[in-house]
Amino acid sequence: MALLYPLLFSLMIHDVSSAGWGVSYSLSHICALKDSSVIMSCTFTYPTGYQIMEVFWTKKADGDDDDDESEYRQRLQYLGDKQQNCTIRLSHVTQKDEQMYYFRFTTNKDGGKWIGKPGVSLTVTDLQVESPKRVTEGHNVSLTCKSSCTLTDRATFIWYRNSQPLTERRDTNKQLLLQSVRREDAGRYSCALHGHTYISPAVHLNVMYLPKSVSVSISPSGEIKEGDSVTLICSSDSNPPAEISWFKGGTFIGSGRIYNISKISSDHSGEYKCKSRNKHGEKYSAVTLNVMYPPRNVSVKIKGDSVTLICSSDSNPPALNFSWFKENQSSAVGSGQSFSALQSGRFYCEAHNQHGSQRSDAVTVTVEGKSVKYFCKMFVRKLW
Repeated sequence: MALLYPLLFSLMIHDVSSAGWGVSYSLSHICALKDSSVIMSCTFTYPTGYQIMEVFWTKKADGDDDDDESEYRQRLQYLGDKQQNCTIRLSHVTQKDEQMYYFRFTTNKDGGKWIGKPGVSLTVTDLQVESPKRVTEGHNVSLTCKSSCTLTDRATFIWYRNSQPLTERRDTNKQLLLQSVRREDAGRYSCALHGHTYISPAVHLNVMYLPKSVSVSISPSGEIKEGDSVTLICSSDSNPPAEISWFKGGTFIGSGRIYNISKISSDHSGEYKCKSRNKHGEKYSAVTLNVMYPPRNVSVKIKGDSVTLICSSDSNPPALNFSWFKENQSSAVGSGQSFSALQSGRFYCEAHNQHGSQRSDAVTVTVEGKSVKYFCKMFVRKLW
């Protein structure tokens, strides 16, 4: 922060005189910033033939001085002389310094003393930021640096956000205008006068905005297998905080930032959406669950009138490996999704993917010349 500079006042003349005796104050009232230095300018006159013996400023209207003014006098610097100039500087002013101040002088003759009344009135002000409590993103907002009395027109205002100076905002205008406010403009704002150490208390500017950056994450990540427990987490950036709703397809299934599915099954596969909503708007984000499971509902059917058997199953990912067995035989008699039965017997297939396998019920095939008779049971038994 820059070094202290005094505030200078020279707006009006206030005269106190009588028969050659008098005190003229440049200002009868001074409004000073807390912790600044103030100059009280004045001149004085007295009749010819008198010699000035003592000059001082006092807060006592009767002109008496006492020990109560000792602390005040430590901050007082007399800038005048003992001829005509009675200017002083009072430094580091506080609200306790709000007083009437009088210049007094005495001469070498009895009764030759004078106190300049009504004196100079000093008002000490701090700075306060006046701001709306909240503003919606995209709108304009004006912040005002206020004081309890009018400071000199030469005051230059400085603005801070989160204790960092806004260097582009240094001028004589005590208002800070933020146009098309963004969420990045939110923070604690304070103001000061250039050349002074005092900074106003900070005021928080709350920028409201609709949900943005909405996303859905899946935990645990990676491949989802039937029987797993899965958690969907919806994240969004909004102010005020958004309400979260969950949908599968167009059906509402729950609310809250977290949606849990325990012992997931293939029926849970599909697209899930989270809706993030506050009073300023709403936004969606979607994710697709793809549940993996081993083959099931494995069955065998005859293709046309031939003796070709076809093995089918329901699985995710689709089964690519098939083995064919004849009942009461431990070793496979064929592979592939289709199998040509060249002899009578009961045959079944076994479908495989990386999550497991399952075999079909047996199909009876009777080979009588070129005719084929078969019987297929639809009951399915799982093999894990």
